[in-house]
Amino acid sequence: MVTSIDEFDASLRDPAAAVQRSWARIRHELAGSQFAQEQGIHEATSLDELRARVPIRNHQELLPWLDRVAAGETAVLSRSPPQMLLETSGTTGRPKWLPVNAPWIRSTGAAQQLWMLGLLRDDEGLAKGRALANVSKAVSGRAPGGLPVGSNTGRMFLAQPWWIRWRAAAPYACYALDDPELRAYCILRMALCRDVVSWTTANPSTLLLFCRHLKLWWDELSADCADGTLSHGPAAKLDRRARRAIAWWMPRRRLSGPPLPSAQWPLRRITCWKGGASSFFLERLPEALGRAVPVREVGVNASEGFFAVPVDEGDPVLWLPGHLIELVDDAGEVHWPWQVEVGREYRLVVTTEAGLVRYDMLDVVRVTGFCGAAPRVVFLRKSGNVLNSTGEKVTEDQIAEAARVAFPAAIGVSVSLAWAEVPSLIVAVEGDGQIDAFEAQLQRLNLEYAAKRQSGRLGPPRLHPVVPGTFLAWRRRRVAAGAPDAQVKDPLVLSSERWAELVAGQGVNPNKV
Repeated sequence: MVTSIDEFDASLRDPAAAVQRSWARIRHELAGSQFAQEQGIHEATSLDELRARVPIRNHQELLPWLDRVAAGETAVLSRSPPQMLLETSGTTGRPKWLPVNAPWIRSTGAAQQLWMLGLLRDDEGLAKGRALANVSKAVSGRAPGGLPVGSNTGRMFLAQPWWIRWRAAAPYACYALDDPELRAYCILRMALCRDVVSWTTANPSTLLLFCRHLKLWWDELSADCADGTLSHGPAAKLDRRARRAIAWWMPRRRLSGPPLPSAQWPLRRITCWKGGASSFFLERLPEALGRAVPVREVGVNASEGFFAVPVDEGDPVLWLPGHLIELVDDAGEVHWPWQVEVGREYRLVVTTEAGLVRYDMLDVVRVTGFCGAAPRVVFLRKSGNVLNSTGEKVTEDQIAEAARVAFPAAIGVSVSLAWAEVPSLIVAVEGDGQIDAFEAQLQRLNLEYAAKRQSGRLGPPRLHPVVPGTFLAWRRRRVAAGAPDAQVKDPLVLSSERWAELVAGQGVNPNKV
C-alpha cells in the first residue's frame, strides 16, 4: 500500500515524475466535466498540452463557472460532485466560494497527515496533552443551489477521528457560536481547565488577541473555572441550549498565577503562519504568552488547497503528490517546481481535484532551498498587495519588518498611501512608536523608496495614532461581513478606501492629507 510518506519521499527524488503522476490523477477527475469539455482538457495528456489549452485564470475570470456550481449545476468543474463550498475572504466585498469534493479532501488530508506526523516525530510530548486550535464555523449558510457553505478550518476539525477531536481543548460547539466575544470567552473557559500543549491557528495575530482577552476577562474566567460554570462575562448571554451544547459537564480548575497562557498551560509548541507579514506579530508572542514557545509553520495552504508541507523545523516543502503546482516569476515566465531558483520570488498557480485549473492564487512565495530535489518555500504576500505611487513598490513584508522595529509595543499597524501632489505613506498605529525609526528602516529595506524620498518625489511618512480597540473593531466588522474568523488578518497594507474604513470617525481621510 502506497502511503503519503512513500509519495512524498518519491517526490523528493524525482519531482518531475511526481508532478506527472499528479496531473494524470487530476486529469481523470476533471474528465467529463463541462469545463474540461469546453477547454479540451480530456485531450491534454501532457503538461505542455495543458498549458497550451488552458490559460492562467484568476478568481474573477473563473467566477462564471463557480457561480454555476453554487447554483446547483452538476459536473461543472469536476467529475465528483462538490460536497460543500469553502468561504474565504476576497479582495472585494464579495467572499469567494470554492468547491470541495472527495478527491480534493483525500489530497489535502494526506498533506495534513504528513504535517502532523512530522510534528509528533520532532516532539512526542505533543501527543500527551490537549491541543487548542482556533477554527471557524464549519457550516455558516447555504448556496443558492443548496450546498453548505463554511470554513475549511471548521471542516477539517470535524473531519478528524473522534480520538483526535477528544484531545481538543475546547469542543466544536464553542467555535459554532456566532458572537466573536462570546466564542472567544467560551474557548478560553474550556481550555483553561485543560493541559494545553499545542496551540494552532493560521494567523499569529489571533494568538495575540486571545492573550489580550485572557487578561481582560481574567476575573470572570477564574470564577467560572473555579465554580464549574459558564455564566460570567460574555457567557452571561448564553442560552441554556447553547450552554449544554458546549459541555454536558463543566470542567473545574482553580486558576492561579498571572493571566498568561504559559502560566496556565504546559505549552510546548505554537503552530501558525511564519512567513511574510507574520514576523510583526510573531515578535510580540513571547511577551504575550509569558515566555518564548517554539513556533512551527503550518505550511502554505488556503481554502484552495494544501501546497507546501512543513515536515521539519525548516521551511515548508512543496507537496508535489497533491495538487498540480506551477510558479510564475516577475517576468511572467511559468516554471515547474524543478525549474525554480533559490532566492527568487514566484506567484503560485494551481490545478486541483476540485476543478480549479491553472488557477492564479495571487500568492507570492520565495524559494529558500531544497529538500532533496523539491523546493522549500515561504509565503511572502498577496501579489499586488503593495503601496506604489512613484515606482517605489513597498511590499507588505517590508512594512511588517519596519513596523516590527519602529512600533515594538503596538497592538496594530496599518499603512496606506496619502495621495497629494507629493504623495506619502500614512501610518495608523494603535500604541506607541517612532515614525522616524519606521522611515529609516523602510529606506534600508527598499532602495527605490529611499531614492524617491531623497529626490523629493515622496513626502515623509505621517503618523496617525488611532484609539484603543480600532483593530479589534476592524476584525469584528470583517467577520460580520462574512469573512471566516480564523482567516481574518490584521491589515498591514490597505487601499485608501479600506484605510478610511479602519480609521472611520477618527478625523483623517488619506486622500485629503
